[in-house]
Amino acid sequence: MKKYFQNAGSDLPASIVVVLVALPLCLGIALGSGAPLFSGIIAGIVGGIVIGVLSGSQLSVSGPAAGLTVIVATAILKLQVYEAFLLAVVIAGIIQLLFGFFRAGVIGDYVPNCVIKGMLAAIGFILILKQFPHLVGYDADFVGDETFSQGDQKNTFSELLQAVKYITPSAIIIGAVSFLILIAWERKFIRKHKILHLIPGPLVVVLAGILINGYFTANHSPYALETKHLVSLPVANDIGSFFSFFTFPDIKFLNNPDVWVTAVTLAIVASLETLLGIEAVDKLDPLKRVTPSNRELKAQGIGNIISGLIGGLPLTSVVVRSSANVSAGAKTKVSAIMHGVLLLLCVMFIPALLNKIPLSALAAVLIFTGYKLAKVSLFKEFFQKGWDQFVPFVVTIAAILVTDLLVGIIVGIIVGLFFMVRSNFRSSVFVVNDQNRFLIRFRKDVSFLNKPIVKKRLEDVPENAYVLIDATRADFIDKDVIEEVNNFLCHAHIKNIKVEIKKSAHKPMHLLFQQPKI
Repeated sequence: MKKYFQNAGSDLPASIVVVLVALPLCLGIALGSGAPLFSGIIAGIVGGIVIGVLSGSQLSVSGPAAGLTVIVATAILKLQVYEAFLLAVVIAGIIQLLFGFFRAGVIGDYVPNCVIKGMLAAIGFILILKQFPHLVGYDADFVGDETFSQGDQKNTFSELLQAVKYITPSAIIIGAVSFLILIAWERKFIRKHKILHLIPGPLVVVLAGILINGYFTANHSPYALETKHLVSLPVANDIGSFFSFFTFPDIKFLNNPDVWVTAVTLAIVASLETLLGIEAVDKLDPLKRVTPSNRELKAQGIGNIISGLIGGLPLTSVVVRSSANVSAGAKTKVSAIMHGVLLLLCVMFIPALLNKIPLSALAAVLIFTGYKLAKVSLFKEFFQKGWDQFVPFVVTIAAILVTDLLVGIIVGIIVGLFFMVRSNFRSSVFVVNDQNRFLIRFRKDVSFLNKPIVKKRLEDVPENAYVLIDATRADFIDKDVIEEVNNFLCHAHIKNIKVEIKKSAHKPMHLLFQQPKI
């Protein structure tokens, strides 16, 4: 508990940054999902407070995820009744809880580092590309959309061309001022001042955006932003109206098979996104702390149960919020918890003020976050590591940009496996010869994929040669390879080839080699 108070100076400002990032995303994802707008806010509050308390991660921030938007929208249309969908969310949470108890969290450990870093860079590019239209005042697509193919029949790139045709001058002014503030807040002269250092740059950006647009509005300027270019949060007139925003699941839909199909789908996809999310956040953590994956699944499960019970969208660990949390200097989970508390207080007491925030100011914050995730130095780092790291990294980025997060990750893993198999294929069989003396050495794992090269190398041995087959350095030798060696031993004497085999007594698979004929 003491460490949490010690880091309050870092965690509290970071929580404000996360609120500013999370607020438009919560609303945008709810809008894109076809759910009540306040359901996204509920999910953000539960993700911050409940999962923040229960999670073992110090920097991960949970909330409604853009990756679930299509699934949620499809499920709501299919089930037709929102209360039935909420029941599916509760069941999904129970399934996630079981995943945690059955230790399914180990799945996340099998994703290569180059793919995880590729995912982070891809999300950075998505933020830049998707938020640019909002930066210039073209808000046709909802904030938080991360899909390549949009619901309006456009895609990420065609949306950029469309945005250029509908530029809003005041949005550009606010966006430009926002960027200048964010860049200035990274400079040393700001960091040297303790008071200024405690004030988050994104908060200054939001206040500046409100003041600039307020000036235009007060002077009846034609540059004043329309309501569609501002945050649009439901406003309650009294405490009774506020609680009317909450919805509860209806248990009578328990016998609906579509509810169960939706629940299983949500549980699997949300769990995978969470495991990938915490792996990514652990990579961003300056202290390189490791999140207990099974505990995270249990926390997510409880979070989804509570979110579903009070009308919220399904939750996952969200990389955008988490990366903003890391960039803002958070040190512990207090930041995630406080972001949930602040989100609750803001929607209860100052929703009218929040609705004055220009989307272009928030877009500048998200683009700046995206730049930090997709820096040029990251590409240089992986290029220097070699093609076996660089290619899966780049392919993962490209695949995520033109598909979605999970599909892109799967493509990246497949490419990574290809390079792993290729590397093993090349290095597991080592052949060297000096005149008529040959050394064939098996190293690491010799699989059936090495069978053709072993067969060819053995058949190319000329007459009257000496062959030493060294199997002492192999951890595994496939039976197909052993059979090829034994076939060679059977007819080597015909070509007057002398064969010697070095085997390790403690590796029983080597005992399958026959004794060479003299």
